[in-house]
Amino acid sequence: MESLIVNKTYVPKGQVEREWLLVDAEGQNLGRLATRIAQLLLGKHRPDYTPGVLMGANVVVINAEKVEVFPTRLESKVYYHHSGYPGGIKEINLKRQFEKFPERVIEKAVWGMIPKNKLGRRQYKNLHVYAGPKHPHYAQQPELID
Repeated sequence: MESLIVNKTYVPKGQVEREWLLVDAEGQNLGRLATRIAQLLLGKHRPDYTPGVLMGANVVVINAEKVEVFPTRLESKVYYHHSGYPGGIKEINLKRQFEKFPERVIEKAVWGMIPKNKLGRRQYKNLHVYAGPKHPHYAQQPELID
């Protein structure tokens, strides 16, 4: 008779140390950047990753206005939102969104890659996106990630 193999699940005990990471978006592709940020927020870059536990890093993204997107996508990609009133659907294309709120482009891309549950919403709050090179998180000494 074969012996049973029991896999054990690792569960971290106590408070989990969460680091602060800095990501420079200048010259990076939007989709690839968003997937990397989502992995950092979820904590999948850690060797002790455990699903269902808030282990992800606090991620600060700078130079959001300098992220690269294919030129045809600037006109074709459309973001929709609703005001809550009948007939209140609004739309804005990617080019206009970059002009008005460049931070929202990265925020929206990352939000699509995070689980839509209580833990995912808590992890998403650890994302801080800024259009330019300045950010107010110098006191946390974020570590630069390539």
